[in-house]
Amino acid sequence: MLKVAVLVSGGGTNLQAVIDAVETGNITNAVIDVVISNNKNAYGLERAKKHSIDAVTLSPKDYEQREDFNEALYDELMKRKIDLVVLAGCLVVIPDKIIKAFENRMINIHPSLIPSFCGTGYYGLKVHEKALERGVKVSGATVHFVDEGTDTGPIIRQKAVIVREDDTPEVLQRRIMEEAEWILLPKTIDDIANNRIKVVDGKVQIKE
Repeated sequence: MLKVAVLVSGGGTNLQAVIDAVETGNITNAVIDVVISNNKNAYGLERAKKHSIDAVTLSPKDYEQREDFNEALYDELMKRKIDLVVLAGCLVVIPDKIIKAFENRMINIHPSLIPSFCGTGYYGLKVHEKALERGVKVSGATVHFVDEGTDTGPIIRQKAVIVREDDTPEVLQRRIMEEAEWILLPKTIDDIANNRIKVVDGKVQIKE
């Protein structure tokens, strides 16, 4: 049974998609062991509690030095023997020590088709604002493994979503969530839990 930790900073809509997929059996051989947030007011924590999942607040603001926070997060994941870390709208920079400890065992969901509109500064609505400014006809979402860069790890799955002429950033954000993010993230977790994914020479191979 794959033990999963989900890290969130806000509303936790992707977290909810994962919770629902576990409860409906669309994700098998996996359990959400804990939801961790840097924001004590994150609604994602409430979502966890409603489903009897441990909810933990760990914020850099509560520590005198960033290194102390990094160690606390590392210790939380290690003591729980977490197998997979899922970044689902997590706005905290993950320290290299954790990235190395969870090499090819930490995934992130990004609301664009990487390598477009990604990297430092591209998160939340900003991604969709830039996509619309550029006039792209297709956007989407990407699930990738996390490495030391920003949105640079091996790509696992992508799903395209059509951009409409009358889209606002908010409307496009919602459509990409519904048509791509909430499908890709649970599917990827299920694939990992059932040993259908491996990384070879920096590229992901999926056994369908």
